[in-house]
Amino acid sequence: MNNDNPLISAIIDGIQEKKGQGITLIDLTSLDGSVCDAFVICEGRSPQQVEAISDSVFDVVLEQVHEKPIHTIGAENAQWIAMDYSNVMVHIMLPDMRHFYSIESLWEDAPATHIADV
Repeated sequence: MNNDNPLISAIIDGIQEKKGQGITLIDLTSLDGSVCDAFVICEGRSPQQVEAISDSVFDVVLEQVHEKPIHTIGAENAQWIAMDYSNVMVHIMLPDMRHFYSIESLWEDAPATHIADV
């Protein structure tokens, strides 16, 4: 799993459109019992940016891949928004939330790819 996957590529485009930072792609396909195939994790500097990134991901994925998330949670406080695209989970977080929950460390057995900030 890499960013050549059309869904993942669209998600990354949506994040980068709103200057999301620290994009990490975690490939979960090699782990038995994982909840999905991949996590895309990024951060925004403020709740407003976190919400803008989420909106951008929704719009870009709908435009490029014609998919909507099955479920989105966290938009009411915009500190951590999770978007469920069935086989790909998107986590958009404030830096302190990302550091505190450290999702990447929970899946440290899975290959991770860091995408350069734009």
